[in-house]
Amino acid sequence: MALPKVGSIGEYIRDQRQQAKISLRQLAAAAGVSNPYLSQIERGLRKPSAEILNQIAKGLRISSQALYVQAGLIEDRDPPSDVITAIRADANLSERQRQVLIDIYESFLKERRTEDEQTSQNAHPRHDSDEDDAPLPEEFLAALEPYAATSRNGNVTQETKEG
Repeated sequence: MALPKVGSIGEYIRDQRQQAKISLRQLAAAAGVSNPYLSQIERGLRKPSAEILNQIAKGLRISSQALYVQAGLIEDRDPPSDVITAIRADANLSERQRQVLIDIYESFLKERRTEDEQTSQNAHPRHDSDEDDAPLPEEFLAALEPYAATSRNGNVTQETKEG
């Protein structure tokens, strides 16, 4: 993933702020930073620290990971799905509504992965000590026949030969 240009984090923050219909002053107050500092970030004159990005994300009510990725502090591991891209692009939704929809969608994905893992485990069960009670294959039973006797329930029991 290519690193964003210097102004791109500021542009992203400005876009998110405008979509959320929050003024620069409101965001600065919510994030606990000064108006001039936030303005400089938005114009690409300053590069905020991870801590400031976290505060701005809280003020915007968006994922701090999204800001970290945009700032080039972390790599975006999974490309956003078409669903998430569509939610983020929908101008009819508020930022809070977008985040709620994304959270719900991601919870569905997580639930699906859990179900898939359980299905996979059921298809390939682990070998536990319960297998000791399973009946032996016919070729083993035939080989053991001189040394064992079959009980009424069909299980093989060991017999001792007396000489």
